[in-house]
Amino acid sequence: MTATIEVSGTYDGGLKRFRGSGSLGTDGQAEDQGPLFELADGAVLENVILGDPAADGVHCLGSCTIRNVWWEDVGEDAATFKGKSASAAYLVDGGGARNADDKVFQHNGAGTVTIRNFQVAAFGKLYRSCGNCETQYQRHVVISGVRATSPGKVLAGVNANYGDTAIISGVTLTGGDSQDITVCQRFRGNSSGAEPTVLGSGPDGTNCRYSTSGVTYR
Repeated sequence: MTATIEVSGTYDGGLKRFRGSGSLGTDGQAEDQGPLFELADGAVLENVILGDPAADGVHCLGSCTIRNVWWEDVGEDAATFKGKSASAAYLVDGGGARNADDKVFQHNGAGTVTIRNFQVAAFGKLYRSCGNCETQYQRHVVISGVRATSPGKVLAGVNANYGDTAIISGVTLTGGDSQDITVCQRFRGNSSGAEPTVLGSGPDGTNCRYSTSGVTYR
């Protein structure tokens, strides 16, 4: 596909595989790539396989549902959430992603991302609240029923100084280096474009909300 598919309502891909070509034919880390799918506020994308190259994956312009979507080789990001309302709700239900050099889910807008019953392997960060976007928001993520397979770096990265929260439960980390995966990492975000500062990691009851019993290592 050479042009972004714009979705309003529900788009059921029937588990067909979509690959980018032309201007979408890249799997690099450039920040200005177009997505294969752009979801309007309230749209549903389901039963889709994003092959290689996948450009910038899926963009949600407001609340959205991404159900049973599989990324075979993540490009810049698998999905980016861009809604500007604090009430925006983005649901990733089922599916999986692999081979993400950096982020799987990038949260640039406001609102809450819920990631449940998802699989991820060979990744940088499963979720990241944007650390240096020009416009910053308080952001929230709820992660449950996720299986993450090494190599991987971080499940959730949040900005403590903006009041972000990550609520995490029922996570299974697998693979030889599974205990090297950081469950939740706190940053000091900024709006200047500078690299955000790492503040710490682990459960703190404020920004990183989970218990060690909610994480299983295999």
